[in-house]
Amino acid sequence: MAKRDYYEILEVQRGSNPDEIKKAYRKAALKFHPDRNPNNKEAEEKFKEASEAYEVLSDADKRKRYDQYGHEGLRPGADFHGYTNVNDIFSSFGDIFGSGFGGSMFEEVFSGGRSRTRTRGTGTPGSDLKIHLKLTLEEIASGIEKKLKIKRWKPCETCGGGGAKAGTSRTTCTVCSGTGEVRQVSRSVFGQFVNISTCGNCNGEGRIIKERCPTCSGEGREQGESMIKVTVPAGVAEGNYIPMRGQGNAGQRGGPAGDLLVIIEEEPHKYFTRSGDDIILDLLVGFSDAALGTEIDIPTLTGRARLKVEAGTQSGRILRMRDKGIPQLNGGGVGDELVRVNVWVPTKLSREDKEALKNLAKSEDMKPKEGDRSAHSDKSFFAKMKDIFT
Repeated sequence: MAKRDYYEILEVQRGSNPDEIKKAYRKAALKFHPDRNPNNKEAEEKFKEASEAYEVLSDADKRKRYDQYGHEGLRPGADFHGYTNVNDIFSSFGDIFGSGFGGSMFEEVFSGGRSRTRTRGTGTPGSDLKIHLKLTLEEIASGIEKKLKIKRWKPCETCGGGGAKAGTSRTTCTVCSGTGEVRQVSRSVFGQFVNISTCGNCNGEGRIIKERCPTCSGEGREQGESMIKVTVPAGVAEGNYIPMRGQGNAGQRGGPAGDLLVIIEEEPHKYFTRSGDDIILDLLVGFSDAALGTEIDIPTLTGRARLKVEAGTQSGRILRMRDKGIPQLNGGGVGDELVRVNVWVPTKLSREDKEALKNLAKSEDMKPKEGDRSAHSDKSFFAKMKDIFT
């Protein structure tokens, strides 16, 4: 089959500059790479074509010979130009794709998270653990150190985590010769390819166990409980988490341990609700105290404090107690305690109380005047509430 024109493959004009050719190749390579098109022979062939075209057109001397003589002007056997597999292309064209495209081209692009590698000769890495830690608002406001008992995989005490029976040791895998990888070489019209896969005999570890530890059956780990100390800084919130590196499940046969993620939960409080770094307290005040003014002992996160309620305070008014809230996590300051006044109206009255109220009701000062606005009708009140709850 006759080779396609290199410019046609990359969909560029013959007069295109190097940047345009590089951009066109990157687009084609990303589109047809085998990682994105598994088991798609057509895409694989197009990927090889694009790589071959770029290898020629990106080289000034080769491009000049190709422009003059076409495919005949290139040296024989230039199809894949010495690359053994598709990943070798990206190691050579790293200026296009960046250093992140190591191993498999899309390893970091689509991995979705942190990868944990292992050193050749060690076992399988352990998995991460997640635990939920409930905290009161008082603990969140002050910060606290907690001791947590967790169940996890621990290194086997009998074999020290190696997995081999006492007095024996692991031996080099005869299938992969200790590399942990098996290579299969294949040839095609496009050149030589090397397919690298994990050795199934040793599971990629490079060593095998002939006599297994009787305690862990060669796993190198066993189930157990551990006591972990975690320091919680002041100001954390629901959903925050604290990563503890290497405190997760132990790996198999000496593999690195996973991480422990401590996820914060807030326990409901008897008095307060939280709004960012502020806390909100609903305070019931009797009618006479709201009208005449009073001082009331109220709860805070650090004990009780004296709050002055001015005479004529309306129901719904917000009284602010500075720096009585929760410290900011980054140390930028402390929130406030917002006291929302609610005037309490009695539901049961004695005959004497009713008579007293009837007499008070006759006074013009006990009736709202036209133009008077309560806290509930005041726009500033709603603005305050919006700031609290948004």
